[in-house]
Amino acid sequence: MKDNYSVVIFYSTSAAIRAESLAQKANLKIKLIPIPRHLSSDCGICLQFNNEDKQSIKEILKKTKLNMKIFIKYKFFQVGAYCG
Repeated sequence: MKDNYSVVIFYSTSAAIRAESLAQKANLKIKLIPIPRHLSSDCGICLQFNNEDKQSIKEILKKTKLNMKIFIKYKFFQVGAYCG
């Protein structure tokens, strides 16, 4: 998942956990991770998912009216730096 993924940042930890649960029920490959240091948020975790699943994630968030802050597409380089 590290090569081709995006993250969703939420306003709260509870929204991130709820989104994780809903995405898992939809059989999407997701993961809660700490928000990368160079990003800021009211919440310390974000939802990581494969870019191919972006539309499915958006639909889940829209149907459930979970308040998210932002979608960010990332590439993870071997040196460990994030680039968005």
